[in-house]
Amino acid sequence: MATQEAFNKISEAVVDGDGDALVEEIKSIIDGSDPLEIIQKGMMPGLKQVGDAFGAGDIFLPEMLMSTEAFQEGMKIIEPKLMAEGKTVEKTGTVVFGTVLTDVHEIGKNIVITLMKTHGFEVIDLGANVAPTKFVEQAEAKNADIIAMSSLMTTTMTYQKDVVDYLREKGLRDKYIVLVGGGPVDPEWAEQIGADGTSDSAVGAVEIAERLIEGKKGGK
Repeated sequence: MATQEAFNKISEAVVDGDGDALVEEIKSIIDGSDPLEIIQKGMMPGLKQVGDAFGAGDIFLPEMLMSTEAFQEGMKIIEPKLMAEGKTVEKTGTVVFGTVLTDVHEIGKNIVITLMKTHGFEVIDLGANVAPTKFVEQAEAKNADIIAMSSLMTTTMTYQKDVVDYLREKGLRDKYIVLVGGGPVDPEWAEQIGADGTSDSAVGAVEIAERLIEGKKGGK
């Protein structure tokens, strides 16, 4: 049975981005412990602390990436036991995320994805140069809650509108929260194309996603 002290050590290892220490701590308690508790009481609080620190400007992207990678190493140890026991981790929501067609910029998207993961979202990263049909096909295939699109150029942001139009064409617009972002994107553009929200920062994007997903679940 895992103790609070063990959970604290696991959280510290996540915050420190120390994958080796995290794996060692998990292995030391996983037999006889609830794997979900290890995640919910140990790993997730550490990852949330890292996400909050990044949002406050106290740490920078490399530190956040190290913590995310450590978290993923820990999950490799825990996931087999979760599957064996038939348990699933409660997540905030599922996001299909990509940079729109003909746009190959990914840095901003990747920062938002990393921060979303620290807040419990499962993110399916479609990469760059993603066709409107692929956003919708993957959202349907993954049973997503949110479709998020990035565009770094005024010449490519119109493809965000094409995704919203395609959702309407398929009768699926009300099924998904649609978020748009990128350098040229502003609230006026989001409203014009019928998206649900946008932000000029990674932290703001996550806050909007959390608020909208809470509203969506509350409306069910």
